Amino acid sequence: MQLHDDFGHDHTHTSEADRQAVAQSIWRQETVELNTAGIDIGSSTSHLLFAKITLQRRSQGLSSRFEVTRREIIFSSPIMHTPFLQDGTIDDRRLETFISNAYHQAGFKRSDIDSGAVILTGEAIKRTNARKIADLFAEEAGKFVCATAGHKLECTLAAHGSGAVAMSKANGVCLLHVDIGGGTTKLALVDQGKILGVCAFAAGGRLLARDEFGLWTRVDESAQLVADELGLKTDPQTLENPEVRQQISRRLANVIVDFIRGGARDRLGMALQLTEDLPRTVQPTALTFSGGVSEYLLHDEDQDYGDIARMLADELRGQLAEKVNLPVWNPGHGIRATVIGASQFTVQVSGKTIYLSDSKVLPVHNVPVVHVTLDLSGTIDARLVASAIREAAQRMDLPPTAQMAVAFTWAGDPEFSRLQAIGQGIVAAVAPDAVREGPLLLMIDGDIGNSLGHLLCRELGLPGSLISVDGVQLQELDYVDVGELIDPPGVVPVVIKSLLFS
Repeated sequence: MQLHDDFGHDHTHTSEADRQAVAQSIWRQETVELNTAGIDIGSSTSHLLFAKITLQRRSQGLSSRFEVTRREIIFSSPIMHTPFLQDGTIDDRRLETFISNAYHQAGFKRSDIDSGAVILTGEAIKRTNARKIADLFAEEAGKFVCATAGHKLECTLAAHGSGAVAMSKANGVCLLHVDIGGGTTKLALVDQGKILGVCAFAAGGRLLARDEFGLWTRVDESAQLVADELGLKTDPQTLENPEVRQQISRRLANVIVDFIRGGARDRLGMALQLTEDLPRTVQPTALTFSGGVSEYLLHDEDQDYGDIARMLADELRGQLAEKVNLPVWNPGHGIRATVIGASQFTVQVSGKTIYLSDSKVLPVHNVPVVHVTLDLSGTIDARLVASAIREAAQRMDLPPTAQMAVAFTWAGDPEFSRLQAIGQGIVAAVAPDAVREGPLLLMIDGDIGNSLGHLLCRELGLPGSLISVDGVQLQELDYVDVGELIDPPGVVPVVIKSLLFS
C-alpha cells in the first residue's frame, strides 16, 4: 500500500468534481431535511399543510443544535368544516378519512413524515372525544406534537401562524393582530416581534350556521345572548330572514370593534369576554387580521358557506372605517393561520449536568415548554421568579401543577443564596399547595442543572418527580421529549420539537 504525505503536497490540481464531493459531504453532516405536517382541528374548520424544512447546524464543533433555514409548503389540503355528530362529539371517522385523503393527495405515506403537529382548538377541545382525535396519531407519538390550545395559546398560535409576529419584527413596529374564527376572536398585541399580551372573546363567523339540510339550526350560546339583547327569536324560520342575521352580525361587529379600540365595554362585551383584558402598554400602529372572517376582509372571498362570516365581515369593514383610525396590513395568511408542522433535533446531555429524582418517570413525551425571561445576573427575587413562571404558564394555558418544562437562562455565579432564591420561586410557582400532578422538567441554558435539582428536592421539598437538565436552549412554543437514562455514560436524549409557521 502506498502512503502519501499531505504536508507540502500541491492541492491546486484538485478537480471541480472532487471539491463538489467534499462540499456535499460537509453539507450532509451539517444539514438535515425533514418532511413535516401541520394539522389544525378547530371549532369551524380543519385542514392540513405538508412542508419540507431544512435545518443546519448553528455552529461548528461539537454542537448538535440545528436551526431552520428553509421552509417550503408542499401541499395544502382543502378546508373542511369540522364534522360534529348530533350528540356533540367530533365525527372521528370522517376526520380520519379526510386526513388520509390529504396524505394521499400530497403523495405521502404516514411513514414519510418525520415530524408534525396536531393542534386542537376552540370547540374541538371541549368535545368528549377530543382525546380520541389525538389518538388518531398515537403511532406517531414520538414524531408529532399533539396539543390542545386554550384561548391564550390559540391567540399566540394565530399571531405566529398569520405572519403578524414576523411582520412586526421585520418592520420594527407594534401591531394589533385580530384573528376572527368561527366561534371566537383572538387579539394579540405584538411589538417588534414580541407578543406583549393576548385576549379572547366569543364572537365569530359560525355562531349561526345552517345544518346539512340547509336549516339555520346552529345557534351558539354567544349568538343567543346577542339575539336576547336585541329581542330576536332564533328558531330556524326566524333566522331564515337575512335581516335578522344582519342585526346579529352588526351587533357582533360592534363588540369586536369595541375590543379592538380598548377601553370600557358594555354588558354584552363583558359577557362574551373569555380572558382578562388585553394590556395596552404600547399603542399599535396598524391592524392585522386572520381567521375565516379575514378571507372576506382581505382576500376577496365571496362564497357563502352557510354561516354569518360574510355578513360579519361586511359589518366589520364599515365600523372599522368609521371608528378605528389604524391602517390594516395583510400578514399573508388568513384562514390558514396555523402551524405547518414541527422541527426536531436531538441534544445529548452530559450526565454531569442532569438531575433525576426518579429515573422511572422517563421517558416523557410532548412536554410543553414554559419559557421564562428573567434577569438573573444580579440579586434574585424569589417572588419575581414565581410571578414570571406563573405568567408564562398561563400563556400556554397550563395550570401551575401541570406537567411542563420550565426553561430559562442562568447568568452569574452559582452561589447558594442565588440558587436558593430561584428554587424558592420555582416551588412557589409550580407547587402552590405543596402538590403536583405531573413531573416538572427544568431546561436550563446554563450550568446549574444538577445543583439546582438537588436543592429543590432535598432542601426545598419540591413534591413529585423532577428532571433537571442544563446546556439546553429552548423557546416559546417548543415541546420536548426526554428519553430513558443511558447509564453508562449517564446521559438522557432530549428531543426538542419547535412549532413551525410559514
